[in-house]
Amino acid sequence: MSITTRAAVVEAGGAPFALSDVVLDEPGPHEAVVRMVAAGLCHTDLGAASGGLPFPLPGVLGHEGAAVVEAVGSAVTSVAPGDHVLLSFTSCGDCRNCRGGHPAYCATWLPLNLIGGRRADGSSTISRDGAPLGGHFFGQSSFAERALVDERSMVKVDPDVPLASIAPLGCGVQTGVGAVWNVLEPATGDTVVVLGAGAVGLSAVMAAALTPATTIIAVDRVAERLALARELGATHTVDTGQTDLGEAISVITGGGGADGVVETTGNAGVLRAGVDALAARGTLVVVGAPPFGTEVALDVNGLLGGKHITGITLGDAETQTFIPALVRLVKEGRLPLHRLVTTYPFTDIDQAARDMGAGKAIKPVLTF
Repeated sequence: MSITTRAAVVEAGGAPFALSDVVLDEPGPHEAVVRMVAAGLCHTDLGAASGGLPFPLPGVLGHEGAAVVEAVGSAVTSVAPGDHVLLSFTSCGDCRNCRGGHPAYCATWLPLNLIGGRRADGSSTISRDGAPLGGHFFGQSSFAERALVDERSMVKVDPDVPLASIAPLGCGVQTGVGAVWNVLEPATGDTVVVLGAGAVGLSAVMAAALTPATTIIAVDRVAERLALARELGATHTVDTGQTDLGEAISVITGGGGADGVVETTGNAGVLRAGVDALAARGTLVVVGAPPFGTEVALDVNGLLGGKHITGITLGDAETQTFIPALVRLVKEGRLPLHRLVTTYPFTDIDQAARDMGAGKAIKPVLTF
């Protein structure tokens, strides 16, 4: 039985989010129908809505859903109707990286999550007036009152934690925390630099504060965000509107450089400055995604001191273990995620997108 629901549809690149009645396909064996309670808004949604990604439009975006399961497909075993779930990326579950515990590097990740708009078999999950829409975004397309979701996108979570308070864990927060915990793995006394104090960067700051790193430097051009970074665990801040990044890190570290850098801005010049600021054997994690085809120049001899540059997707997290741990930290007050969140009714999604684009809201969360 197909279900009619209300979704935020982007008609074409650059068009606003507009509410429209759509029809969800019947759930397949490994899918579920969920009732959305909240959904985070992420820069990846804005990028796809602008036409900057080859995602098929008109379509339904949204990939930080928080929901209650209503119905499950015949082969679903991990969740049952009534369960609270967070929605994250999907993956095939069968390729070498999925089997090795790195589903964010699934062999079919791009078409399944970001650019395909359909299931792996090419069928559509969402239609309107009989015509298919772009859907299956991160296996969920959660900008809708109800969504058809891949089983591998769903993570069952503690029902005592309000879903609206944890919606951003599925992408942005997981990305920032995972960059620190899963890749940098700071050792005692390390210096961690976070470039960009948006939702992902501030998540990385909070994560670094829960490690043995003793110097945590947040870098941005917005004074209010740097002040918030200090409250969330940064020991130092650098305003690059007023100070040269390399000089500032050199002063703070006594010339030693940074052991770990998280680059969230997607700016090639900032990335280059971060690489130059690394200590010997230091690691820079590339999180921010600039336009396709962007290149960065590096000083090759500067790399010979054992510097590492590594890209990352979604924190290199295995969601079924990682997300419940983050939920517990939020519940216990150790990951103060609420400091990043501004809530909006789902009907105000276009205003939320504008506020995020203008820098007024760090992490908008839509409530249903």
